[in-house]
Amino acid sequence: MAGGGDLQSAKKRKRENAEGIPKRKPPQAKGGESGAKRKEYHGARAGHGAAGEAVAKKQPVTARDRRLAAKEMVESRKMKRKRHYSLEKELTKLWEKMRCHNVSKEERSKLVSEALRKMDGKYLDIAGSHVTARVLQTCVKWCSQSERDAIFNALQPHLLTLSRKKYAVFLVKKLIKLATKKQFAWFISTLHGHIAKLLRHVIGAAVVDYAFQRATQPQKRQLLLELYSTELQLFKDLTVQSSRSLLETISKLGLQKSSVLQYMTLVIQAILEKGIVEYSIVHTVILEYFTIADKTSASDVIRQLIPLLTQGSSVIDVDEASVAPELPNKTKDKKKRLSEPLIVRIMHSREGLKIGMSCLKHGSAKDRKKIIKSLKGHVMKLALNDFGCLFITCILSIVDDTKLVSKIVIQELAKHIKQLIFDKNGRRPLLQLLHPLCSRYLPPADLACLSYNVPSLISREVQGEASESAAEIISENKVDTVADKEHGSLEGTQIASDSKKDPSQRRHELLIKNELAEALIQSCIENVGELLRTNLAKDVLYEVAVGGKDYILEGIADRIHMLHDAIASDAAQPKTEDIEHAFENFHSSRVIRRLVIECPAFAVTLWKKALEGKCKIWADGHSSKVVAAFLESPSSKVRDLAKSELQPLVDTGILKIPDHKAVEK
Repeated sequence: MAGGGDLQSAKKRKRENAEGIPKRKPPQAKGGESGAKRKEYHGARAGHGAAGEAVAKKQPVTARDRRLAAKEMVESRKMKRKRHYSLEKELTKLWEKMRCHNVSKEERSKLVSEALRKMDGKYLDIAGSHVTARVLQTCVKWCSQSERDAIFNALQPHLLTLSRKKYAVFLVKKLIKLATKKQFAWFISTLHGHIAKLLRHVIGAAVVDYAFQRATQPQKRQLLLELYSTELQLFKDLTVQSSRSLLETISKLGLQKSSVLQYMTLVIQAILEKGIVEYSIVHTVILEYFTIADKTSASDVIRQLIPLLTQGSSVIDVDEASVAPELPNKTKDKKKRLSEPLIVRIMHSREGLKIGMSCLKHGSAKDRKKIIKSLKGHVMKLALNDFGCLFITCILSIVDDTKLVSKIVIQELAKHIKQLIFDKNGRRPLLQLLHPLCSRYLPPADLACLSYNVPSLISREVQGEASESAAEIISENKVDTVADKEHGSLEGTQIASDSKKDPSQRRHELLIKNELAEALIQSCIENVGELLRTNLAKDVLYEVAVGGKDYILEGIADRIHMLHDAIASDAAQPKTEDIEHAFENFHSSRVIRRLVIECPAFAVTLWKKALEGKCKIWADGHSSKVVAAFLESPSSKVRDLAKSELQPLVDTGILKIPDHKAVEK
C-alpha cells in the first residue's frame, strides 16, 4: 500500500503545481526562534522575485537582440581570456589592408611600420597566436631590413621554442628565409645539440629540414654530424670539419664504428616510431646509416619504412566522400595532396628517390606488391616528375610480377601515351622499355642512381655486376651520334637487384602482352609530323621505328612498317611556307639520318617514296645529311640502291660526305 500512497502524493504534487500552489513551504520556526526570521525570509523571497522581474525585462526579445547579446558575451569572455585581445583586433584591421595586392608600396610600408610600432615589446606573445602570428609574418615579409633585424634580435633567444609551436613555426621559417648570412649562421649554431630532439618533433622537424635545404654544404654536414655519435653532439668543435661522408668522418675522428651504429640506430628508430620520414635531412641520415649498417639493421629500417611510405595521411574520411565535391577548390587540392602516399611525396629529391628504390629493391615480393598498389592513381604524377620517372623506370626494370605492374602502372601510362612521349621526364619509362639504360637518354647521375643498392643487403654476385655496371657507365659515357648501335649506350647492363625473371622476357610481357606497344605505335603514326620536329619526342619515334633494342617489337613488325610509311610520306611532302620540311628541320633531319643508317627497311621505303630522282634538290643544307646517309649505311643493299644517283653528285662536289671523325667529335 505504500506504493499507492507514493502514487497519490505524486498526483497531488502535479495538481498543486498546475494550480499555481508553491512547490515548497517556507521552513517552520523552531521552538526558541522568534518571528523575525520568518519575516526576513519572506522579505528576501519578495526581493528575489522583484530582481527576477527586472532580469526578465532586460532579456532580449527579438532575434537581432539575442545575436547582439551573444556577441557582447563572446567579446567580454575574450577580453578576460586573451591578454592582448584589443591589440589583436587592431592588428587584424591593419593586416587586411597591408596584404591586399592593389595597395601601393608607400601605403604598405606605413601600415607595416604602424603594426610593428603597436607590437613592439610584445613579439613573443604575438608570435604564439594563430591570428597575430600571421600579421607578424606579413610584416617580416614587407618591412625594411632594419625593422627585420629588430624583430630577429627580439625573438633570437626564443627561436628554438617558437620552432615547436603550431603557428609560430611559419614565422620562424620566414625569418630563416629572409635572414642575412650572419643571422642564418647563428641560427644553425643554436640548433647544435637539439637536432635529434627536433627531428622527433612533428613541427620542429619541419624547421630543421627547411634550414637544412637552405644551408651550404659545410653547414649541412654540421647539422648531420651530431646525429652520428654522442661526442659530436656534445662537443661543437668536432662538427667543424670537412668530411663528405659518414665513413670519412669515422676515419678522420677515429670513432668506433660499432658505437656510431648503435647511436644512429637509436636516433633513426625514434624518428621512425614518430613516422616523420618525409624530410630530406631524414633521408640523408638513413642513406648514411646504410653505408655502415649490417644486414639485420638495414633490413629492420627498410621493414619499418615500407608501411610508412605506402600509407597516405588522408584528411577526408570515407563518410565524408559525399561532401568532398562541395569543398572549395583550394581545400580539395590540399586534401588530395595529403591523401597521397608518402612514397609519392618524397620523390622531390634524389635522396627520397634512393630511399624509395631501397625499399623496392630490398623488400620482399609482398612489400613490392604493397608499394605498387599504393601508387594506384598517382603513376602519372610520378612519371612527369624529375625523380619520380626514375622510380617508375626502376619498377619496370626489376619487379617480376608483370601482371600487377601492367594493371596499375602500364594501364595508366597507356591512357596518357601522347603526353608522356612529348614530356622530357614522361618519355623515360617508355625509353627504358624500348632501350634499357641508354646513356643517350639518361645522364650519368641518373644511371648511377638507378644502380644504387644498400651495400649490406646485396649479394656478392649482384654486387659485382653493379660495380661492373658503374665502371661501364663511367667509361662509356660518350655518345656517338653517327652509328655503331649507339656507342655510348650500356649494352647488356642491368639494374642490380634480386629479380629472377629474364629482363628481355619482362620487357616483352610489359610491352607486347599489354598492348602498350600497340598504343605507342598508333600514337607515333597519328602524330608523326610533330614527333619528327620535336627535340625530345623524336627519340621515342626513333626507338619505335627501329623496333627497340634487340628488336623487342618484332611481334608487331607490320605496324612498324606502317610507321615507316608514315615517316616517308611526311618527308615526301613538297616544300611549303607553313611548315618546315622534314629534311630541312634541324631535329627531323637528324632522326631521319639515324634511321637511314640503322634501319635498312626504312631506308628503302624512304628512298622509293621521297628521294628517288630528287636527290639534287636536297643536296644542300640540313637535308644533305639525310642524302649522304645512304652512302654511309652499313647495308650494301641501301648503298647500291642510291649509289648510281648520288655518286655523280659527290664527284661534282654538290654533295659532301661528312668526315667520320668530325661527326664523332
